[in-house]
Amino acid sequence: MTDHDILANIDELVAEERSLRDRSTGTSGLSGEEKARLRTVEVQLDQCWDLLRQRRALSEYGEDPSEARVRPADEVEGYQN
Repeated sequence: MTDHDILANIDELVAEERSLRDRSTGTSGLSGEEKARLRTVEVQLDQCWDLLRQRRALSEYGEDPSEARVRPADEVEGYQN
């Protein structure tokens, strides 16, 4: 997977997230399934951004960016700001 592939995936996930958020403000809100999908999309976005940061850091230090791996959701979601 290349940086371009990751960014394309991010674009797709952002579009889906926006669509779900737009529907969430409507009169009927989101169904339970849609709420679960929104949470899944949010986690996948965090994982994609984390993967992209890993790849860029590896490249910056002369290492192979293909060594970067998608980290588990609980690890990525557990980061502190």
